[in-house]
Amino acid sequence: MESKKHAIDAGRRSIAALPPQRPTGMGHVTMRALLLIVGMLLILMTPLVALLPGPAGIFTFAAGTALILRNSRRARVRFARAMRRHPRVRALSDRALRRPSAKRRRLRADGLTVGR
Repeated sequence: MESKKHAIDAGRRSIAALPPQRPTGMGHVTMRALLLIVGMLLILMTPLVALLPGPAGIFTFAAGTALILRNSRRARVRFARAMRRHPRVRALSDRALRRPSAKRRRLRADGLTVGR
């Protein structure tokens, strides 16, 4: 009888083995809104920070833009549309960020095949 009980227990998954669940409620929505506001504040602070010596203004603008693009679907869609409309700007940003997609686009434009 004891061996049956161990066999049944062995078939159960432990709590630690369960995958993490997505947060429920309004916590994640609030956090996204807060990060979006912080991103906007960083972008609005950029002219003030740019007055300081050094390249700090560039970094505050980049951080604010990154926060906005990560937390706003509308901003991502508009950014993607703008990049499609202006391929030269897209190429510059891809090269600056060293994105693999830039290399794939260049090879595709040259007529070469690319494997992932």
